[in-house]
Amino acid sequence: MNFDQLDQLMRVYETSNDLAVLPNIWMVVRIDGRSFTRLTKDVMNYQRPFDQRFRDAMISTVKHLMECGFPVLYGYTQSDEISLLLSYGCDVFGRKLRKYCSILAGESSGHFSLAIQQQASFDCRICQLPTDQLVHDYFRWRMEDAHRNALNAYCYWSLRDQALDPQTAHMQIANLSVAQKNELLFQHGINFNDLVAWQKRGIGFYWQTVDLQGYNPQTQMPTLTKRRKIHVEFELPQREAYSNLLASHFDR
Repeated sequence: MNFDQLDQLMRVYETSNDLAVLPNIWMVVRIDGRSFTRLTKDVMNYQRPFDQRFRDAMISTVKHLMECGFPVLYGYTQSDEISLLLSYGCDVFGRKLRKYCSILAGESSGHFSLAIQQQASFDCRICQLPTDQLVHDYFRWRMEDAHRNALNAYCYWSLRDQALDPQTAHMQIANLSVAQKNELLFQHGINFNDLVAWQKRGIGFYWQTVDLQGYNPQTQMPTLTKRRKIHVEFELPQREAYSNLLASHFDR
């Protein structure tokens, strides 16, 4: 059996489960940190419940993913997760799921590890959303999750600061309503409504066209060019205003 025959034989086994996303379906990439509780607590000893160094490493990673060869319309991060809305007509790698998941997980893991100078890894999956409304719902869902996570995290660490052990702290907040959790924080001197928006809603990323001043040495005249740059939004709007923001970056 020569090489060409062997190659043809083995390719069948390699690609037998090579699924591709159907056309005319939105793709949202969901990327999550693996074992980040241990990484942030035991390895890096980040400040709880939020640390600006961790936030900035996640921001850098999202920006890298938006510039690494995939047509990303909108990016979002909260906690240790990243979501990327790809162009509606994206056909990179023939829309093959294994290519998207393996490459983007690798790009995320490599860039974030370099950013914090510690080994870290992410997993990746693709959400296939057939309607615009489901895209809105997806990102509003992740924002609501960010709000819930922030509220629970502040409650938990407020109790831990009072020398409660982890299990007792979890039990005390497990059955509290949102109003009761806000009251718990208020008793510890924290008004949840006054916290910075990025902690409660996450951070958004989208492309903007900006004017750049330049100089033409041949004509000795100033020039004006347009360039695309990534805008990082730390104060995302909520509810319908957030849907309007998302819709403004759709490409169909």
